[in-house]
Amino acid sequence: MATPRARILGLGTYVPARTVTNHDLVKTMETSHEWIVERSGIEERHWVTPEDGNYTMGVQAARAALADAKLEASEIDCIIYATLSPDYFFPGCGVLVQRELGIGHIPAFDIRQQCSGFVYGLQMADAFIRSGQYKKILLIGGEVHSRGLDKSTRGRTVSVLFGDAAGAAVIGASDDPERGILVSRMHSDGSDAECLAMQWPGMAAGREAYLTQQDIEEGRIWPNMEGQKVFKTAVKRMPEVIQEVLADQGLAVSDIDMLIPHQANLRINEMVAKLLQIDESKVHNNIQKYGNTTAATIPLCLSEARALGKVKKGDLVCAVAFGSGFTWGAVLMRW
Repeated sequence: MATPRARILGLGTYVPARTVTNHDLVKTMETSHEWIVERSGIEERHWVTPEDGNYTMGVQAARAALADAKLEASEIDCIIYATLSPDYFFPGCGVLVQRELGIGHIPAFDIRQQCSGFVYGLQMADAFIRSGQYKKILLIGGEVHSRGLDKSTRGRTVSVLFGDAAGAAVIGASDDPERGILVSRMHSDGSDAECLAMQWPGMAAGREAYLTQQDIEEGRIWPNMEGQKVFKTAVKRMPEVIQEVLADQGLAVSDIDMLIPHQANLRINEMVAKLLQIDESKVHNNIQKYGNTTAATIPLCLSEARALGKVKKGDLVCAVAFGSGFTWGAVLMRW
């Protein structure tokens, strides 16, 4: 019996109602619309309102994905939740989604690959479907960055980049052997793990508590990023892994119909496209409107590209991501 190929059966997204423009940020930090756009391409982002939470956004995205797939929540037999900003220190968001959707006692995995979380989750779901372990998997990528950013001038180089959102996909066996996930490749290199990190609160060696008043006063509780290091590594690793999945299938860059890159920085994606020599019409970016929503960027971008008619049945679609860890990966799909 042939191994079933996994396919995305439905997509859904949730974006908070609150829009924060670059001009809004000028009111709290020394920056400008022009400075932010020049360095990142971002013009606005969405930040949560008080009633929004990570898993509640994930539930909304999940319900939209289930409706898109024409499935009931009761048909899901596994949840994978990718996020770096869970509602609680523990437990993870997966069980909260399971509870909210009223699904039976199914497994709920929480994964922490940051910007690469959704593509890592796609590989996991593909493996589970191919093995026959699960039949219908709900994969969610959700982030609430805005509650953990230093919105003063001190934190501007990081804080201007991030937005909040959730995206979800329902994944199951394809009824067409030509459609679905063809190949995926994931990588990591912890050599520069601290170059893009949030280390406090934390349990690292040498600490007596995972958070102290001194940590707060000295600003250690905010994310830190060595921007140039991240940029240089991303523009090296993303094209590499795209070529890797293409080579596995005996395909070339010219065969790609739509590239869905992680939305960390428009300048990174422009450089990746230039290095691959792929036409800009075959790359979809929406960071201009949403900022970097980390684990949510791939489903948010893919869903929008499909709605715009840029992703159609039979298209060769490549999703690629790079993020903290460092982690990176690509998934090649026949839509």
